[in-house]
Amino acid sequence: MITIGQLARYVGVSTKTIRLYHDKGLLPEPGRDASGYRRYGAADAIELIKIRALAEAGVPLARIRDLRAAADEDFRQALHEIDDELTARIRDLRANQVRLRRLAAGELSPLPTEAVAFLERLTSWGFTSRWVGLQRDLWILVFATHPDQAMTLFEDQNEIVSDPARRQLFLDYDHAHDLDPDDPRLVDLARRIVEETRARYGRDALPDLDTASEIPALIQGTVNAESPAWRRLDTLIRTRLNE
Repeated sequence: MITIGQLARYVGVSTKTIRLYHDKGLLPEPGRDASGYRRYGAADAIELIKIRALAEAGVPLARIRDLRAAADEDFRQALHEIDDELTARIRDLRANQVRLRRLAAGELSPLPTEAVAFLERLTSWGFTSRWVGLQRDLWILVFATHPDQAMTLFEDQNEIVSDPARRQLFLDYDHAHDLDPDDPRLVDLARRIVEETRARYGRDALPDLDTASEIPALIQGTVNAESPAWRRLDTLIRTRLNE
């Protein structure tokens, strides 16, 4: 028979941890000897090793307590489930490790491959690096906050920009960045954008995220902050859409 300190050293935990397991009902407290010390045997060591293994696997103490009271078959089934959970966690950790390593190498792209290819095409179509960088940041935001809707929105945008005539509207929007806010070309561009938007979606079916989302306003606010001309253009477009 051994003392609590000897048991703690043997299993690799602290005496405080053993007392916590006693308090939580995970490990029964043994009786005391004539000197008033609790003495632990081999069975206690085995139980403590089991508890430690489960705790280090991330199993909550309350669940460990329930497992100790379970029948053998239920205990084995629970261990299989815990093993599956660990496998999933390991897979996620490895994926996170890969992303961290790619980030360290400057290779991380939090966008789907289709979106990355789309951004690469923007450059070949004549969009400025400023516009490509802005689009990348905005799509990262959309995919991160609205994963269920992002791909549908992206495919719609990809289809629009892939059409040469419609793409010209975006090119003109991009190149309007440095115009004076009072430049009459902004009025004409706003008119053309509204006409194309209504031709594609109608007056009452404009594409959008869910109505409770703050993302559309955040995206447009980010664009507007880049240029007084873009801010003026947004105002003109909104005015015409509400007419």
